[in-house]
Amino acid sequence: MGKGQDLYKKAKTLIPGGTMLLSKRPEMFLPDLWPSYFSKASGCEVWDLDGKRYTDMTLMGVGTNTLGYGHPEVDAAVLQTIKNGNMSTLNCPEEVYLAEKLVELNSPWAEMVRYTRTGGEANAMSIRIARAATGKDNIAICGYHGWHDWYLSVNLNNNTLDLSSYLLPGLEPNGVPKKFKGTVFPFHYNNFEELTEIVANHNIGVIKMEVVRNFGPEDNFLQKVRDLATEKGIVLIFDECTSGFRETYGGLYRKYNVNPDIAIFSKTIGNGYALSAVVGKESIMQAAQTTFISSTFWTERIGPTAALKTLEVMKREKSWEIITEIGKKVRNGWLELANNHGLNISISGLPAISTYSFNSPNALKYKTFITQEMLKTGFLASTNFYASIVHKDEDISRYFDALDKVYSQIAKCENGDSDINQLLDGKVSHGGFSRLN
Repeated sequence: MGKGQDLYKKAKTLIPGGTMLLSKRPEMFLPDLWPSYFSKASGCEVWDLDGKRYTDMTLMGVGTNTLGYGHPEVDAAVLQTIKNGNMSTLNCPEEVYLAEKLVELNSPWAEMVRYTRTGGEANAMSIRIARAATGKDNIAICGYHGWHDWYLSVNLNNNTLDLSSYLLPGLEPNGVPKKFKGTVFPFHYNNFEELTEIVANHNIGVIKMEVVRNFGPEDNFLQKVRDLATEKGIVLIFDECTSGFRETYGGLYRKYNVNPDIAIFSKTIGNGYALSAVVGKESIMQAAQTTFISSTFWTERIGPTAALKTLEVMKREKSWEIITEIGKKVRNGWLELANNHGLNISISGLPAISTYSFNSPNALKYKTFITQEMLKTGFLASTNFYASIVHKDEDISRYFDALDKVYSQIAKCENGDSDINQLLDGKVSHGGFSRLN
């Protein structure tokens, strides 16, 4: 079982759910057999508590480390900050320097910045600011935007208007005040008519959405949303927590030439160090002064220090171009492997954060089998791949050499020559919920 699973058993007696993040629960990968904890991480390699080294060909910190684990320049900047002191009664100057960079990066529309340390916090902050700016409570949403009450309140609506029918099944709104019912309304991506109906009937003050989910905009969708928001005096928020810095230097919205009123950045911006940013127009951001938004640890120094250096390295290396090309290479490899073995798969997500599924009733069992067998050959792997600039051709080649053998076994199961249930060493992984990030 290993030290990791032993520790995870203890964790479940001390921590509700065992982990802080649903996406990192061992049951999401390989119940009772996943290494669970790391002792060291560098580049695209991770060491477990037993000292075994793995090549990470799956989540790379759940999308945080596009420059790889432990990037030397980012870490050196952080270590210097630790040496000089991370926290004091005075404010750190790096938050101003970073704000200048982010405003410049999002010019000409962006003028002001506020920080949090997590994506969920940044989403909640942007909603508070936007509601304060418009004086309206109701929100139209498209995509995944975190765990806070405002978002999960969607599931207080009837089941034709909740998250399960739009995006995320199985999220219970227990603990969310019932009074929030009917304040947040989901709409499907590329369904502009659905959005216009929501806006017409529910006094919407805020539209919040991911720029792209599993496929891009059609029929000028993003521009139509922008025009609608402008016409109705609605604040348009683009949640770039996951999509930011994946295909452009900054927000994915730049690719489509449609500017929001507020954009949110997280995940990649600090290369694994906690920093999230809410960037917006001054006329809207100043509404933060009319409400109360404040937190001690939003002022610590490591986050903005790491972000400043990460932005510098990303710009120099053009990391978004590198990870997009690596992602395309892996996607093509999946398709080629599937075709070679007569398997049918569907791929979704941005190239740099791709996921796939087998078009088979046994899809979840096959996913579990892949994780199980790839782990034996020294890979952290599943049916997704989040690219970093440190993933080299040799890593990808070794990955596909190992995956080829696994696909061969899966093909036998699909053809009826083998039984997937007999190939699994333990329980089937949990399905979780499907989202971009």
